[in-house]
Amino acid sequence: MRTELDAVSPLDGRYASKTAPLVPYAGEAALMRARVRVEVEYLLALADLDVTPLSVPDDDRSGLRALYEAFDADDADLVKRIETEGYGEFPATNHDVKAVEYFVRDAFPEYGPWIHFGLTSEDVNNLAQRLLVRGARAEVLSPALRAVRDDLTALAREYRDLPMLARTHGQPATPTTFGKEMAVYAARVGRAVAAIDGVALRGKLAGASGTYAAHHAAYPDVDWPAFSRSFVASLGFEHVPLATQVNPCDDLAELFDALRRANDVLLDLDRDVWLYVSDRYLGQEAAAGETGSSTMPHKVNPIDFENSEGNLSKANSDLAFLADYVTTSRLQRDLSDSTVKRNVGAAFAHCLIGYEKLLTGLGKVVPNERVMREDLEATPEVIGEAVQTVLRREGHEDAYERVKDLTRGRDVTIEDFRALFSELDVDESVREELRALTPAGYTGVASALVDDLDE
Repeated sequence: MRTELDAVSPLDGRYASKTAPLVPYAGEAALMRARVRVEVEYLLALADLDVTPLSVPDDDRSGLRALYEAFDADDADLVKRIETEGYGEFPATNHDVKAVEYFVRDAFPEYGPWIHFGLTSEDVNNLAQRLLVRGARAEVLSPALRAVRDDLTALAREYRDLPMLARTHGQPATPTTFGKEMAVYAARVGRAVAAIDGVALRGKLAGASGTYAAHHAAYPDVDWPAFSRSFVASLGFEHVPLATQVNPCDDLAELFDALRRANDVLLDLDRDVWLYVSDRYLGQEAAAGETGSSTMPHKVNPIDFENSEGNLSKANSDLAFLADYVTTSRLQRDLSDSTVKRNVGAAFAHCLIGYEKLLTGLGKVVPNERVMREDLEATPEVIGEAVQTVLRREGHEDAYERVKDLTRGRDVTIEDFRALFSELDVDESVREELRALTPAGYTGVASALVDDLDE
């Protein structure tokens, strides 16, 4: 028996426990179940047309729906057996959608002629895939991202007043607060989740070339585009009225791009937190019994953020490829996209691992207030911006140049600033205003900005 240690991919091996929430939306059995749902609901929709000599009593409707509502491992094995070996009267199909059709026919042979009536495989597949993508988004990915946003919001509010040296171009810059910096990321993640949730998924059901030809040949008086629109809407999707055999998949590309943008925000966060840990602005709570380094016993490495960065980078590579590939098809149909779409779950899995690892890391970090304050005190030149701005207010045209001469490329102390203040031709009240400036106190309205997260 193969185990997780034999898995070709770490998604089903090393990280199997972390990717488990996606199994109901990304595994092959999940796709089988979704296909059964589409076939069953389509059959029932046909029965509701006045022109078809098809009637499905309530008991059978319940039984048909139970085929997907109670779909289990044994059912998945049977579908696979029909595909690869054959079963009962059905020879091996070597076709996964046909195997699902025969699975439904085996359970309800009396409806055999009407199961998959007029459909092409892509009619079933595009709807089934979107059922899974929608579930993965709603039940797994978006909740994980909202959890990241909530943790960042909690950090922002708790440390809204904790002053911290900022760095632009890697150099000391106007101070901020740790809470405000976390609020920036919380707001960005919130917007990213809204964009992901706002992508409308769209479905197609129009036959082999998107012309409803088979449907029209059988029942030319039926408004099949209207039927398709109603059926697609019944599954909760917008209707694609114009398509080839395949759904153009612009909606999936839009979703993949939205996920990639969210991941870009988190990659930015991973790298910033990693640098804060490196600068000792953030400490990490050590887990009992955990080994940080195989040779240096003292180390508590920022491995969760590194792991998150690696997985989100892999996810973004996959998502970019998927977004590019699924929107193309030679003429009315080629099959190259079929195998590509089977990898959507892998891209989602790398996203999920990245989110979970980031959450774990955020749960361990603790701001080091002493280091932050010492760094601020050792960098008094950052008040230079405030000094020259106040002097400009007082009409000093050379304010910028005087502060630049004092500070640029030099080690400066707070006493150097005070000596400058003593020489200035300003009112004593302004001199006192300047003397009151400190790096730790020069954070503007950073603390108040955190309240923008409440909006």
